[in-house]
Amino acid sequence: MKILVINCGSSSIKYELFEMEDESVIAEGLIEKIGTESAIITYQATDKEELMKTAEILDHREGLNLVLRLLMDDKDGVIASKNEVAAVGHRVVHGGEFFSESAVITSEVRQAIRKTVDLAPLHNPPNLLGIAAAEQQLPDAIHVAVFDTAFHQTMPKHAYLYPLPYVLYTRHKIRRYGFHGTSHKYVSEQAALFIEKPLTELKIISAHIGNGASVTAIDHGISIDTSMGMTPLEGLMMGTRCGDIDPAIVPYVIAKEDLTLSEIQSMMNKHSGLLGVTGMSSDMREVTQAMEEGNEQAKLAIDMYLYKLRKTIGSYIAAMNGVDILLFTAGVGENSSYVRQEVCKELSFFGIELDQSKNNIRSKKTREISTPNSKVKVLVVPTYEELMIAREAKHLVDQQ
Repeated sequence: MKILVINCGSSSIKYELFEMEDESVIAEGLIEKIGTESAIITYQATDKEELMKTAEILDHREGLNLVLRLLMDDKDGVIASKNEVAAVGHRVVHGGEFFSESAVITSEVRQAIRKTVDLAPLHNPPNLLGIAAAEQQLPDAIHVAVFDTAFHQTMPKHAYLYPLPYVLYTRHKIRRYGFHGTSHKYVSEQAALFIEKPLTELKIISAHIGNGASVTAIDHGISIDTSMGMTPLEGLMMGTRCGDIDPAIVPYVIAKEDLTLSEIQSMMNKHSGLLGVTGMSSDMREVTQAMEEGNEQAKLAIDMYLYKLRKTIGSYIAAMNGVDILLFTAGVGENSSYVRQEVCKELSFFGIELDQSKNNIRSKKTREISTPNSKVKVLVVPTYEELMIAREAKHLVDQQ
């Protein structure tokens, strides 16, 4: 069975074609700058050279049509017909309270996704564009929506509600939803497989740390709390996002700096975090290098970043009354031995003990970096959201 996974942004389509018999990727690529005369297309089939070109692509429908032509190309293609694509897995950022699991896309599902647009105005509209384009180009395939928020719908009410007037929840569904759910689900499953114990017997803290970052408490396979909230702005200090701040800061800064609501939203989402504190970069690699070269502002930013991350991990140990596995994933989590070292160093009270030699090894495979004496296993688990989406799609296809 071949499954196409697509992730549509406002002007982009990321895609991977999987052969689900062995879960191998047989082709993948990206289209950027959709809506312009100079859209950039990359395409790579297994064991073949990467292709890159520019072309006029006016919308997502044209973009997906081009993807399918590349997949069926006489020279570089990997399928002979569109009919070989059994299903399409669509990443959808926000499912609101409508979806606690992935769903085969129907008119009712599309309508529910539209109702969540106000909750994810930058993400759900292009996700819907991708769904419409794919359904037009692949009408015989089964289309599946996989929601970033679905994994966190198991959070108890006391964890997801804000201490605001309850009517705001009943009228407008103002609550914490959480994100990165597809990643947290995937890496927790991989962690359980790695240590050869059932997921349902484990307490796991999953730290998905990239430019966007979130930590999730996974108790016996169930998400019981997560650091992102109604939007991805809440929680940890991130590359460009501020994370948790005193809400009274917002009207205060608006008044002092004469900003509009749109401007302060942009400031908190795009100009804060590592970038805001350092004034130079949102990239942890560049900030770490600057710190090593003696830049005091870079050191301050990293100290703030690590402090918030450690506090959140500690609070989730309390929320679950213990932890069996602490795992790191995503760009920073998988690649920054320094961040992992500094986080774990201050968690020794919980019996966490890092093996520095293991921590310094770079690998694309799941690995343990804690010592044999550590009471908590510390793992690095590469995330693979696209594969998780493909698995979810296959699961629903098999049920048809």
